[in-house]
Amino acid sequence: MSPALITLIVLVVVVFLAVIVIAGMYNRLVTLRNRYKNAFSQIDVQLKRRYDLIPNLVEVAKGYIKHERETLEAVIKARNAAYAAGQQAARSPGEPQAMTALGGAEGQLTGALGRLFAVAEAYPDLKANQNMLALQEELSATENKIAFARQAYNDAVMGYNTQREVFPTTVIASMFNFQAANLFEVEQPAEREAPKVSFT
Repeated sequence: MSPALITLIVLVVVVFLAVIVIAGMYNRLVTLRNRYKNAFSQIDVQLKRRYDLIPNLVEVAKGYIKHERETLEAVIKARNAAYAAGQQAARSPGEPQAMTALGGAEGQLTGALGRLFAVAEAYPDLKANQNMLALQEELSATENKIAFARQAYNDAVMGYNTQREVFPTTVIASMFNFQAANLFEVEQPAEREAPKVSFT
């Protein structure tokens, strides 16, 4: 075998191996991106459930706390803003502006629900209403599911971002425009807790 042929074979093998390595890194990034998008879809399901429960909660409360119209309107307004932010985030999970807007809107909604529950404490008939108790229980369970889904999403984003930033994958990520994904965080530490929904 001539030295030129051996050099050509070695070059072809090196190029072939390089293509396999690059394809592997690319496929890993795609897999991790799809994982965090799937994890966000689990959050989205629970957020929609939460958004669906809130109007029912307000309707039940409306019959008892007629003088607290401002609080009820604040809850509905915060719910609508969070719903809109959730829709935007669902279209582009991980996108920085969408995730920041969703975190802020969810924080506002949590605060508004907290105020509603604080006001409701002053109404014994409302605290004893079976529909209100059932809605509180469902909302509490949904809040827990949201927390678990958020953790799964944030773990998936962390895995994706870490893989995206390590060498040599960072070169492939830059070449194919794999953008960093944002975590789903609530903006203020006080808002990190689920609203207290117990009327006991």
